[in-house]
Amino acid sequence: MSHGQDNQITPGGSSPPLASTTWRVDVAGREIELPITPVKPDLAIALMMITDMGVSFGDHIGAELAKILRPLQPEIVVGAATLGIPVAIEVTRHLGLDQYIILQKSPKLHLTNALSRPLQSITSHGDQALRLDRAALPLLMRRRVVIVDDVIATGGSIAACIALARDAAAEVVGVGCVLTDGADWRARLGEDAGLVRSLAHVPQFRPTTLGVWEPIEE
Repeated sequence: MSHGQDNQITPGGSSPPLASTTWRVDVAGREIELPITPVKPDLAIALMMITDMGVSFGDHIGAELAKILRPLQPEIVVGAATLGIPVAIEVTRHLGLDQYIILQKSPKLHLTNALSRPLQSITSHGDQALRLDRAALPLLMRRRVVIVDDVIATGGSIAACIALARDAAAEVVGVGCVLTDGADWRARLGEDAGLVRSLAHVPQFRPTTLGVWEPIEE
């Protein structure tokens, strides 16, 4: 893994440094360059927007995740809205399965009686919840499930996904993601951290006295 700093960044006042540096990462044989994006004045992440990565990248990560998840013999794939949706679709397709289940964040009309779990995300503000449509319960009950997402950072979203799948009496046999981000997710998931399989890892970043972002040691 290598990184590139295109420009030095000088923080202005109390504002965080601007995201004009990038981090390069090899994702299962495909190198991508991600903008280092501030999420707090003292913290930045290498931001990957999976919906902006193109069709061929989606096909690539779907095939590679399916390759490492297939030995777990999953029967159905679960993903979380919104950025987990393309990952779930591609992994399902490459596993040769047909159905997948998306856990929703917005309180849609048909989800008034849904199972729900609270969650927090590093890229979203405020309290949220993940919801599982009760109509999907028969698809999960006593079935081998893999949960997929684009990035695991705090572990909050994946923890909520795992909890909802288990609420539905599913057997969670694995978790797949394109990137793990930093190390906070390990503590959040506890023993379930051992379920995680990722295609690549990126660090989180802190501002230096020179006004540039540097990786945080893990």
